[in-house]
Amino acid sequence: MKRSTIQTLVKIIAVLLVVICLASIANSVFAVITPDQITANENVDDGGALSIAKRVATWIRNISVIAAVIIIMIIGVKYILGSVEEKAEYKKTFMPLVIGIVLVVAATTIATFIFNAADTSKTEEKESGSLNDKIVAVNLINEKA
Repeated sequence: MKRSTIQTLVKIIAVLLVVICLASIANSVFAVITPDQITANENVDDGGALSIAKRVATWIRNISVIAAVIIIMIIGVKYILGSVEEKAEYKKTFMPLVIGIVLVVAATTIATFIFNAADTSKTEEKESGSLNDKIVAVNLINEKA
């Protein structure tokens, strides 16, 4: 890969990172809300869309990893058996392949992480049951004493 191509790619990635950073911190909300106005809405049903999205992201990641391994194996064998000109060509195609693999795996991993963070059903069951039981038990002990 040429040096100018790499420099251009680095500049594009840097600009995208700056835009993402600015977009993530530029949200200002000027709302007046007091803590007693905040209520929990535990009966939110997404219709299973979150679990479907997690499964799709996981499948995309797994398929991309399997395809990447197979493609790298094929290019490696061709590189070993190829002539000098073919080896130079395989070197040119190898770097964009690795960058593409990293981007696909990273994107699906980030998406899966976000889906797992958004899925609060597992943590609510663990926290609400045990914490409420403890509060009730402490109140009963205090009332009897």
